[in-house]
Amino acid sequence: MQSIGPSSSFGLENHGLHHLKTVYWNLSPARLVEESLQRQEAHLSSAGALVVTTGKHTGRSPNDKFISRSDSLNGQAIWWGKVNQPMPPEKFQLIFQKMKAYLQGKDVFVQDMQVGAHPAHQVNVRVITEKAWASLFAYNLFRRIPSDHLNNFKPEYTVIHCPDFSAVPLEDGTRSETVIAIDFEEKLVLIGGTSYAGEIKKSIFSVLNYLLPFRHVLSMHCSANVGKRGDVALFFGLSGTGKTTLSSDPERKLIGDDEHGWSSEGIFNFEGGCYAKTIHLNPNFEPLIWSAVNRFGTVLENVVCEPGTRTLDFDSSELTENTRAAYPLEYIPNHDEQGYAGHPENIFFLTADAFGVMPPVARLTPDQAMYYFLSGYTSKLAGTEKGLSKEPQATFSACFGSPFLPLHPSIYADMLVERITRYQVNVWLLNTGWTGGPYGVGSRILIPYTRAMVQAVLSGQLDNVRFNQDPCFGLWVPETCPGVPADLLNPLSAWADESAYWQIARNLIEQFETNFAQFSESVPASVIDSGPH
Repeated sequence: MQSIGPSSSFGLENHGLHHLKTVYWNLSPARLVEESLQRQEAHLSSAGALVVTTGKHTGRSPNDKFISRSDSLNGQAIWWGKVNQPMPPEKFQLIFQKMKAYLQGKDVFVQDMQVGAHPAHQVNVRVITEKAWASLFAYNLFRRIPSDHLNNFKPEYTVIHCPDFSAVPLEDGTRSETVIAIDFEEKLVLIGGTSYAGEIKKSIFSVLNYLLPFRHVLSMHCSANVGKRGDVALFFGLSGTGKTTLSSDPERKLIGDDEHGWSSEGIFNFEGGCYAKTIHLNPNFEPLIWSAVNRFGTVLENVVCEPGTRTLDFDSSELTENTRAAYPLEYIPNHDEQGYAGHPENIFFLTADAFGVMPPVARLTPDQAMYYFLSGYTSKLAGTEKGLSKEPQATFSACFGSPFLPLHPSIYADMLVERITRYQVNVWLLNTGWTGGPYGVGSRILIPYTRAMVQAVLSGQLDNVRFNQDPCFGLWVPETCPGVPADLLNPLSAWADESAYWQIARNLIEQFETNFAQFSESVPASVIDSGPH
């Protein structure tokens, strides 16, 4: 077995991997780009980004995700059900044995990384993959370790990533040839049958969502930035709601675009990079992201690239709506280098309401904060997951990230509200979806208007504005907001058909009530009363 690159003394034999061909350890981006091109895994765009296609999987495959039901220390706390499907430990081990056999005689690429920017909350992660470009993805997304520390590196969790491996459902207990399986006792993640690199990122996020609450740290699916006076803002939301766009602000330092922890000391980023959606990317509205994705070392997934000129078409959804770019944080000029800051002053819940009935900006009470956090309402946009239609679908995802929550959502919600109360944080709801009617009738709220609302909140311009309670959802809506048309703030006034507005609003409220019934026994009555009725 040949070894190339700066390796760790904790070798791959410790993972049961033997008879490999060549092990490429911790290669630089330039070396990984060369390997990807030589192996015909990818090609370069005219700007130098590495362009890959991921085949049939252009998004996450939640139905193929499992957790080994082993007797781990906190195993009894797993939130079993549709989100966390149990896998017998013997089936997990069977798949592991098959993957080890599959990798024999093959080249593998290893990246030894960390997650957790704060020194007190770091977790060592090793990613072992058969694809050079996936190793570059890991290099971009996770936090890098100084080269002189690599020799003594020992992973706490390991990801074995085999996109070309196929599970056998009848033998392995899977639903298809694709498998994403986590064993918290073995501290091991197995990914097979899918090339979509987001599975690597989100599997480690699921691991942190399991570990950190037991360490008194709230793990969050949110982006974060910090202003010149040290004021921190968080942006919660599912894919496509604007976390990356709104947190990438030229006037504020970006802490991170997707995953953070909240400890007794403040906010810290989990990652070392960004994983941005690029469909309809506009250099005028998103200049920082535009610059980052058009650089050497960025990995572009399923972005259409013209074969001759190698120019990119960010408006094309030929392969998927879920086109992606993975780039390191340092590609954002005003990123926060240390990756952590103090406690937040403002929290934004982002929802892309496809029905056009929720206000573009509203202030929440602490009870409403828990209600809307547990509800996690948005309209899931096409392409984020396998099997979605082209039209957005209304969905409720607890804590704005239920697919990644191994524990019951009430655990995260209780921790959030406790911190909101302790640190007197303002909480806001932002609708980044539609106005003037539902999808297909109304129009998407323009990014400059949403940015103006965020700026008004962060600068204190809404502190002395009169707020009125929305008749449908009970939310507190400002009468005016600098830079935003007054009729946009009131959803009803933007509709041409008032009766249609009330009918659609009532239908959505019924869905809120039906969904929240699952939490009725785990929250105070005041939280239930604070929701729409």
